[in-house]
Amino acid sequence: MAYMYLPASPGIGAPRVETVLPNPHVRPGEPVQGHVDLVGGAAPAHIGRVLLGMRTRVEAEAHGREYKAPVDTATVHLGGPFVLGPGEHRRIPFTYPLSIQAPLTFAWGHPLYGSELGLSTFVEIGGAVSATDLDPLAVHPLPAQQAVLDAVVGLGFSLIQTDMEHGRISGVHHEMPYHQEFEFRPGPNYMSRMEELELAFVAAPLGVLVVLEADKRGSLLTEGVDRLGGFQIPQQAADYRPQVQHQIETLLRGRRL
Repeated sequence: MAYMYLPASPGIGAPRVETVLPNPHVRPGEPVQGHVDLVGGAAPAHIGRVLLGMRTRVEAEAHGREYKAPVDTATVHLGGPFVLGPGEHRRIPFTYPLSIQAPLTFAWGHPLYGSELGLSTFVEIGGAVSATDLDPLAVHPLPAQQAVLDAVVGLGFSLIQTDMEHGRISGVHHEMPYHQEFEFRPGPNYMSRMEELELAFVAAPLGVLVVLEADKRGSLLTEGVDRLGGFQIPQQAADYRPQVQHQIETLLRGRRL
């Protein structure tokens, strides 16, 4: 259980905000339950709005330098306006609808290096909006996603890292203005035929689109469509190794040299 006590406005005696997630472990599409506690300061505070949004850090570039920029999406209104009296305690319970396309932050029971996702609370006090720090979410794969990751590893690939990239994969419906990429190092059977395998998931209620790219040069958004391939699978777990292997072989046969 993560607790964060943060001033919701500058100055001594300001109200305090605490967002509590009793269980931060979740899968895409599942609700996140918790509550926001507000404690009044030394004087009455006019609370305009209490908002909750999903925050991640996405790869960006400026002046030739790469960095990770925070991106907030899917913000929901929890309460307000109201007046928070001096020393008053007010609790706002919530059920946050996590997107089924939420990026993963855990796999095989361990954090995924390069990806983070959490909830950030925004409180408007006296016309100024302040945000709490991130309350991290441990987003585990859907059964179909985990099965695909297991299939890739079963073919000898090893995960290098994950990245959050700005933009959407062409021709695919995205709920967020970014997508997550899994970067794999090839094993002995593929080491001489490619430098890297990249994978992305685009989930929907009825299934998951798996997008693969062999021999990454740039990102999933760059030119070279013939090096991209994808296949649709249902939400259920299964042995997807034959489909993954077939897609990789198709990419390697059809890529530009």
